[in-house]
Amino acid sequence: MVKFTAEELRRIMDKKDNIRNMSVIAHVDHGKSTLTDSLVAAAGIIAQEVAGDVRMTDTRADEAERGITIKSTGISLYYEMTEESLKTYKGSRDGNEYLINLIDSPGHVDFSSEVTAALRITDGALVVVDCIEGVCVQTETCAAPSPWGFVQFCYEPIKQIINTCMNDQKDKLWPMLQKLNVTMKSDEKELMGKALMKRVMQTWLPASTALLEMMIFHLPSPATAQKYRVENLYEGPLDDVYATAIRNCDPEGPLMLYVSKMIPASDKGRFFAFGRVFSGRVATGMKVRIMGPNYVPGQKKDLYVKSFITKNATLTNEKEVDACPIRAMKFSVSPVVRVAVQCKVASDLPKLVEGLKRLAKSDPMVLCTIEESGEHIIAGAGELHLEICLKDLQEDFMGGAEIIVSPPVVSFRETVLEKSCRTVMSKSPNKHNRLYMEARPLEEGLAEAIDDGRIGPRDDPKVRSKILSEEFGWDKDLAKKIWCFGPETTGPNMVVDMCKGVQYLNEIKDSVVAGFQWASKEGALAEENMRGICFEVCDVVLHADAIHRGGGQVIPTARRVIYASQLTAKPRLLEPVYLVEIQAPENALGGIYGVLNQKRGHVFEEMQRPGLQPLARQFPQCVFDHWDMMSSDPLEAGSQAAQLVLDIRKRKGLKEQMTPLSEFEDKL
Repeated sequence: MVKFTAEELRRIMDKKDNIRNMSVIAHVDHGKSTLTDSLVAAAGIIAQEVAGDVRMTDTRADEAERGITIKSTGISLYYEMTEESLKTYKGSRDGNEYLINLIDSPGHVDFSSEVTAALRITDGALVVVDCIEGVCVQTETCAAPSPWGFVQFCYEPIKQIINTCMNDQKDKLWPMLQKLNVTMKSDEKELMGKALMKRVMQTWLPASTALLEMMIFHLPSPATAQKYRVENLYEGPLDDVYATAIRNCDPEGPLMLYVSKMIPASDKGRFFAFGRVFSGRVATGMKVRIMGPNYVPGQKKDLYVKSFITKNATLTNEKEVDACPIRAMKFSVSPVVRVAVQCKVASDLPKLVEGLKRLAKSDPMVLCTIEESGEHIIAGAGELHLEICLKDLQEDFMGGAEIIVSPPVVSFRETVLEKSCRTVMSKSPNKHNRLYMEARPLEEGLAEAIDDGRIGPRDDPKVRSKILSEEFGWDKDLAKKIWCFGPETTGPNMVVDMCKGVQYLNEIKDSVVAGFQWASKEGALAEENMRGICFEVCDVVLHADAIHRGGGQVIPTARRVIYASQLTAKPRLLEPVYLVEIQAPENALGGIYGVLNQKRGHVFEEMQRPGLQPLARQFPQCVFDHWDMMSSDPLEAGSQAAQLVLDIRKRKGLKEQMTPLSEFEDKL
């Protein structure tokens, strides 16, 4: 029987010292959902007898079928602690009642964007590790490994009890339990095997009691956590009214609410926004200012004063025009596996378009785009992620309408191997303006630093200059002359001003930036995103009359000269490399090595895990690791890279022959 009411929950929501917001994270099949059941049972929502079997937070049918968590699920739990259990607690509290807001998240690497979304709105995490399997790929993605002394001193006696129960050795079991002061009821003594083991463990070491005390003693309340989290959360000045309200967890301050994901409602087209109030109050019927992930303070891009949220956003009061957003999430995986989808019946096209919009809203990671060829592309973190997205698209968002799906396609990136062999120049259509540029590869590690958000367009120029000069050997003055990053204003390519004494340069800066955003999103080789290229503006010759140097003249010219400089700097393709962990019985190794050899895989570690039971379901754990440069030249006919470029161009409906350099460059 549920041990609390909605009114009790609402009352404790005002006691900010008595709230704990936490995520349960782990590798796939390490027992997160099973463990969460023990907490749900302690709150009286499910019966203790079925805890671990119902996996209450796995609410989807496909989660039950596959036996894995696919979407994060939030649940609020009420507990009344005893004075005895809290007597050594030193922190602030208001009475003995506690509210635990808990999110159970997926363990498969393909769904780690769900973990990121959960961690953004919680203040701590319970990392679950399987004692036999140990630290796996997703454990490392989620958290640093813990020390493994636990196994020797705690797990051995537990293992002994478990084995005794599973083998029904009751003559050994009762004396062991007597020494541990564990008393079993007479009907419980009749149980056998797994049922006996479960009941013995629930009586001897009830997980819920230990976990609850750990959460209350070791996890911070919102009042404590927001004091130090504000500097990582808020993008604006840390002394403004909004940062102060977040720091103080102030209900009377301006509203600062972060929506980390959108959950489809049963009504067609409607969504629940799932997030956290960091300060202020939110109420039904309020008009709010919505700052999307691409909003820049002072501009109007990705800013709404109505209900329009895609994936995630920051909400504040309608009149708070000075508010900056809460920092956008950085995911540990990238949507690099893509498929093209089309309707089986042409008249279903409106359903597909609407379905793709809803899919893009509902998943923090998935990207839905339309190619120039008219293809509808869905990009996900891996094949399992795509499989789930396609299932949701067809069944939930398109009402069962049939779709045709292409085989998975992997995204590539375009880069350069060395500095342009010469300065290239392009003239504007009216022949009155000239742009001179060179391309060069970014220093090793700089593209990753931009990806990680350590360096970006919103940095303080002095701080950015310090990092670039100390870590990457840049000249301090040059570091202050970065015009922009791209694609999408934050990508790992940049334009740098190397000009000396050019007139009217600032007037064309926005046009050059626009041309660069266009070109860096669709490179010269195969219209794939560029990566790791620095474009240097060497010189500019402009018409004296402003009417002859407008955006219509400069934007296409900037795009042409960027392509020309890319093609003169030994262009190369980058392919995504995955880190794969495969667990399998010894007799399956031959087949695994065969597949890895076909995919140019490299095995760098093989280890035996004694005691690991063969799993009923087996899938490899793939996590995107890095971009690797292909050694072959895409401009050399017949090379592997040239064939890939040809295949990509065919798929996108582009001309099979690349546009030659002469089309982009004018003679100096």
